[in-house]
Amino acid sequence: MQDRIESRRGTQNYSIWFIAVVAVFITCLITANIIAVKLISVFGLVVPAAVIIFPISYIFGDVLTEVYGYRVARRVIWLGFVCNLIAVVAIWLGMVLPAASFWNGQAAYEQILGYTPRLLAASFLAYLVGEFANSYVLAKMKVATGGRWLWSRTIGSTLVGQALDSTVFISLAFAGTIPFSGLGSAIFTQWAFKSVYEALATPLTYKVVNFLKRQEGIDVFDRDTRFNPLLVAE
Repeated sequence: MQDRIESRRGTQNYSIWFIAVVAVFITCLITANIIAVKLISVFGLVVPAAVIIFPISYIFGDVLTEVYGYRVARRVIWLGFVCNLIAVVAIWLGMVLPAASFWNGQAAYEQILGYTPRLLAASFLAYLVGEFANSYVLAKMKVATGGRWLWSRTIGSTLVGQALDSTVFISLAFAGTIPFSGLGSAIFTQWAFKSVYEALATPLTYKVVNFLKRQEGIDVFDRDTRFNPLLVAE
């Protein structure tokens, strides 16, 4: 089994299923960043619209680490970062380029799609910290549990990853603009909502993970992995 895994890594022979998982992961990430500008009310909680889809990126991040291992997940996390950066640059260029004389949507474009540097920095850093923490915790728990109790590591890694993601983003984006108690409330609300979201999606995660393990014929354990997030080429 391990020989098949190493062979596949060496030849970069990625399956259609792997490509589909990566595509969904990155699509959810970019979509979440675009729709995050709208605030919605869910069960009395005011949260960014991104919460309806951003947790899905964590679910598929779990799938990547569980099936293909931390090394592969690390590359996909950085790929998502680069793709999101491209989207942000393209949106910014669309905003600063001169509008056609007959087009009257410039103000709306800037209001909805215009990001401040502070929000962008907070979003990018929160994404990296949260995703790498999520993948690290899941990979370590998989080895510790011998691959049993998938639910424990998908939920456990989410609790850690989403806590760090929410803390980093809310703190960097809004510190100094809202009271400290408000920061704490916002962090807890987002963390709780996203964590419950993924916990409820656990049956779906089980189905996807089991399907991929059967189709791919692999089940990676990161026993000898170096977890430095910068070792993309390893």
